[in-house]
Amino acid sequence: MSYINAKSVLPKEMIEKIQKYVNGVNLYIPKVPEANSICSSYKLELCKRNQEIYELFLQGEKVSKLAAKYYLSDKSIYRILGEIKKQ
Repeated sequence: MSYINAKSVLPKEMIEKIQKYVNGVNLYIPKVPEANSICSSYKLELCKRNQEIYELFLQGEKVSKLAAKYYLSDKSIYRILGEIKKQ
């Protein structure tokens, strides 16, 4: 991870306010999550798929058939079922 000197990107007034809370320490400022990012939409698709797998399993579908249908291994199906069951 690279660091940027706050003086080069923040106004002096903001630096002074931040210094009141954390003076002279390294500070990580997280990125603002993007609501429509590719990652979040992909995660949403995976959640829907995993929920669908779980519901089909509850209806009696065999793990091997689910694995074939979703192009996953049996082990992946068991992992998905375990994760959803924990929730």
